[in-house]
Amino acid sequence: MSALKDRLRADLTAAIKARDEVRSSTLRMVLTAITNAEVAGKEARELSDDDVIGVLSSEGKKRREAATAFEEGGRAEMAAKEKAEAAVIADYLPEQLSADDIATLVTAAIAQVGAAGEGMKAMGKVMGVVTPQVKGRADGGAVAAEVRRQLA
Repeated sequence: MSALKDRLRADLTAAIKARDEVRSSTLRMVLTAITNAEVAGKEARELSDDDVIGVLSSEGKKRREAATAFEEGGRAEMAAKEKAEAAVIADYLPEQLSADDIATLVTAAIAQVGAAGEGMKAMGKVMGVVTPQVKGRADGGAVAAEVRRQLA
């Protein structure tokens, strides 16, 4: 079993003992998503730490998007709940990259694939190089926006 999944389970037990409702419900939800990912597909498999980080990233993104939607809909209490869950999930994700870090990685990737003069045709090549480097550490939309900006 992955070390990160073990840590999530141990922290869930601690949160239940501490009667921390937000943390325990969020960790239960995340562990359920991990279990669903393990049994998805043709045969069950054990997720690696990288796979678990991928699940955590997608769950965190869902919470951020839901919080934004609730705020736009005037449901401040629901937005606050989603933000609190996103904060709990963020505790288990690697340090997020800054905009400057993303720009540096994209610049290096453009140089690596020799896409400087190709424009938007090279977007797929550049994203193919950058995506594995930022997995779990940056939002894919932010990376794609930076690639577009530098290729334009």
